[in-house]
Amino acid sequence: MHEGSGGSGEGDIPGIGLAHDLAACLRFYSRLPVPRLPGEADPHATPDFRTVPRMLPVAGVLLALPAGLMLLAAKGLGLGPFLAATLAVAVAVLVTGALHEDGLADLADGFGGGATRERRLEIMRDSRIGSYGGVALVLTLSLRIGALATLLDRTGAVPAAAALVLAASLSRVAALVPMVLLGPARPGGASAAVGRPGTATVGIAAGTGLVLTLLALPFGLPLGGLALMPVLALAASLALSAIARAKIGGQTGDVIGGCQQVAEIAALLGLIAGVPA
Repeated sequence: MHEGSGGSGEGDIPGIGLAHDLAACLRFYSRLPVPRLPGEADPHATPDFRTVPRMLPVAGVLLALPAGLMLLAAKGLGLGPFLAATLAVAVAVLVTGALHEDGLADLADGFGGGATRERRLEIMRDSRIGSYGGVALVLTLSLRIGALATLLDRTGAVPAAAALVLAASLSRVAALVPMVLLGPARPGGASAAVGRPGTATVGIAAGTGLVLTLLALPFGLPLGGLALMPVLALAASLALSAIARAKIGGQTGDVIGGCQQVAEIAALLGLIAGVPA
């Protein structure tokens, strides 16, 4: 995972702590060149996830905007739903450096190929992708592309782009679930180093995610489908977190990445369920 910086309430300028947290999120979750902000002590320090995730929904929107714009541009050029959706997902992967996809692949390999907790964790630390990881990537990428193509066909370009951006935001909030419910599976791992989000932080992130969901209404997305998006995203992350508890007794960065992927797919499928065919 990429490194960044975080903070809460630093400086005398109103909102500077939120700006620092947003910058930390963008650095941590993407390959975007985020400049050092005024008042930041060390932009390359490990982020403090006790506070940083409060700006995660906003960061998710910003990270998904390039993919949304690609979806609009590709559809406007007449490339068709499948090609437009594929290009959009490709841009999304490039922006994040395949951060979450890499976590999902490692998770699938570990959970699928290891017979014991220790062996699963060992496999998950291996950077090579095995059969389970390869299959997981093919399936999740196919589901994301297929979901976006279906939305393009049923709703048009602007609502589909709005759905892409919203799903990216909600899924990152849902991926906080394993950090909140589970302890680190590796005491010395990266997930242990960044800390655990506090109650206030999670509340702010969840509240912001719900506000963003309501703000998507003017883009022509159905209320029923929008209501299902956060519910199913949360359910998917809870389910994978329960599996992680059973398999490795806790969470890792790979578990968090896997939760983001399944939550994004669940959110998109929930929206599609509310859109007439």
